Amino acid sequence: MTTTVQVNRAPVLTLWATVVAERLGHPHEEALSLGRAVAGLNAQSKGRRLGIYEGKDEPARKAPAAKKAATRTRLVEILGRQVPVTTTKQGDRAVLKDAVIEPKGVERYLAQKFGDALDDVTAAMKALAKAYTPRQLGSMAYVLYERFRPEIPAGARGWGAKGPLDVARIRAMASRADEG
Repeated sequence: MTTTVQVNRAPVLTLWATVVAERLGHPHEEALSLGRAVAGLNAQSKGRRLGIYEGKDEPARKAPAAKKAATRTRLVEILGRQVPVTTTKQGDRAVLKDAVIEPKGVERYLAQKFGDALDDVTAAMKALAKAYTPRQLGSMAYVLYERFRPEIPAGARGWGAKGPLDVARIRAMASRADEG
């Protein structure tokens, strides 16, 4: 059983947002897409705040034609973020910068970042999510993430830095929530 994993925050947030989306009733593949979008939106916001990314004046990149999203989208709230979602032939998918986020790519990303620890981390996060009703989780999911996310240096020094994800802490948070 994994107790800690050295990882940066983006994959942790991606996985947590995926788990939360599933607990809120979204199908697995849609949840993967939503999870990646939440992490992407957070990265954009933090990058702008740190001066790493330009604001809205930055020229938009064109998405590959095959992955371009349909113009009809709706918003889905996950971890306090409004995520644009469109319906594709495969189901509902999150959209960032006019590109549909494909679940297979998110699965590869998570497998690469977590390695052999992915199943243990996922199980711990699912136990934590299950310890709350969907309504409770919907309102406090980001606060829970802030309690277990890896510690990294503040400011630009922490951008992309790895830190220890304490999986035992996530399990303990789930146990305490179950008891309360």
